[in-house]
Amino acid sequence: MRAPHPRALGFLSARTSEAQAPRGADDRAAYSFGRPAPRQTRSRRATRECLLALAAVDAMLEDGGASRDAIAGERTALLYSTAACYAASNRSFIEGGGGIHFAYTAPAVVPAEVAIEFGVTGPYAIFLGGPPATLRAIWQAALLLESGSCDRALVLAVEIFEECADLFARAPRLVGRPLVEVAACLWLEPGHGRLVFESSRADGRRSRAIQADEGEMLGCGPLAVLDRWRRSGGKAPLRLSGAWRGEQARLMWDQDPAPSASDAHERKESVSELHGRGGR
Repeated sequence: MRAPHPRALGFLSARTSEAQAPRGADDRAAYSFGRPAPRQTRSRRATRECLLALAAVDAMLEDGGASRDAIAGERTALLYSTAACYAASNRSFIEGGGGIHFAYTAPAVVPAEVAIEFGVTGPYAIFLGGPPATLRAIWQAALLLESGSCDRALVLAVEIFEECADLFARAPRLVGRPLVEVAACLWLEPGHGRLVFESSRADGRRSRAIQADEGEMLGCGPLAVLDRWRRSGGKAPLRLSGAWRGEQARLMWDQDPAPSASDAHERKESVSELHGRGGR
């Protein structure tokens, strides 16, 4: 499989922001963003996870120095991964205290809000689970890029915990501590080299993103590792790995994932030829 190039990454962590500190004095607490301000009238009823997803895409565009037009349209794929963020809206709907509409209880509402806001109309998929789900989303993005189904792919991951922190506290063997809310969006484009995905059985059921020691981020853990790798000027090989409910998964880039000049030229020519045939 041809490895994708991570062009940009928007990574928002409640632990490194001016967000609310952990509540309580024990390790069952969670770092929370609180509720972001609605972006516009249409989003006033949006859930926290939706607002954070929109903020993550904005951060990604800023990181990549790109406008919204750069990701709009049918040539952008959107792949969403989460393990827990829809639990908050479901609890609020069931208990009837938050004014949540039924439609906002579905995991699909988060990528739907992103697609509407940014005009993304290409292929999409949803992956539910911990770190391995996000690794599979990146792998699927690479498949879409290699097949020519899209020109770019966005891998979105959001995890929130505040509304259900008491429930997570009842399952200390399944999640690490402290819980850290994260919203992240990774922009992938065709790169070079080889990408390898591996999956095997692992001991235990606890979520764990290898080398992500900033706290428990569930599905966002691998993107936390990638964010740190990018900020440190990391070189190949790049390895992302994590465990969830008895599965150990790993993604490996065998070369520096930045595209070479020849790759970029080849991609430009292929797109020009495609446009010349009158199709996309």
